[in-house]
Amino acid sequence: MSELILHHYSTSLFAEKARLLLGFKGLSWRSVNIPAVMPKPDLTALTGGYRKTPVLQVGADIYCDTALIARRLEQEKSSPALFPEGKELVVAAFAAWADSVVFQHAVSLVFQPESIAVRFAKMAPEAVEYFVADRAGLFAGGSATRLSAAQAKHQWPTIMGRLEQQLQREEGDFLFGEPSIADFALAHSLWFLKATPVTAPFVDNYPAVSSWLARVLSFGHGASNEMSSSEALEIARRTEPAALPDEVFQDPNGFKAGQQVVIAATDYGVDPVAGELLFAGSEELILRREDERGGVVHVHFPRFGFCIEALS
Repeated sequence: MSELILHHYSTSLFAEKARLLLGFKGLSWRSVNIPAVMPKPDLTALTGGYRKTPVLQVGADIYCDTALIARRLEQEKSSPALFPEGKELVVAAFAAWADSVVFQHAVSLVFQPESIAVRFAKMAPEAVEYFVADRAGLFAGGSATRLSAAQAKHQWPTIMGRLEQQLQREEGDFLFGEPSIADFALAHSLWFLKATPVTAPFVDNYPAVSSWLARVLSFGHGASNEMSSSEALEIARRTEPAALPDEVFQDPNGFKAGQQVVIAATDYGVDPVAGELLFAGSEELILRREDERGGVVHVHFPRFGFCIEALS
């Protein structure tokens, strides 16, 4: 069985979500540190251009987006469950909301001038400028819009008040009683806010949420060992991709297996990835692509939040 390899960097909030998922599952994994900003040549050799963080590699199979990474980890180890029986829809729907709405608010609060001054105090001004420009490019061209810090502050008490109410009334220690993907999809944005004294009060002022966050973070990150990006590329190059899912290929827009297409996120980080469409299921899209460094790889994307276009 191939090792789980996470391509990430320490301060990425979605990488923290993936690390917590690995900890919750009690899984061992290999850690490949990637740059926080473009270019990322070793990563894009595997993904074909997808630039968001993190990416999960299992042999020659490359999983993009934490929504799909969570489902791949569920396949790896079914218990404890991220999608508890009977609650699959509600926890997945909450996770999608947290990964978009709460994330958008958290980013706006973190990137307000007062917060940036503290968060990046040890970085050279030109490095901060480059990082901010990279993030502006990341959010260009997609459906996601930048929320002003003033509007994020205005709406934040509603978000947190609802969470506080849910946690005070729920039987159990987590959002829906037992831990689920809902908890991890919310926790990483609040973890991001907790990083500096400027934004920490946006979490600390809500006691039930603060206690819940401590419980989620206590799952830790599992057991990891460092791996170089060149080693990860070599593993992909010498490994055969896994068999395709045992599910009927289905696409309501008429795309066919074997067709040359591009797949891209629709919200932000919309860099397209070109390849041969191998599979389209209810949750997952798979592209076959070949790279001189990574060999033949299968790149996996969620269906939700991504689009397909035919290559002419």
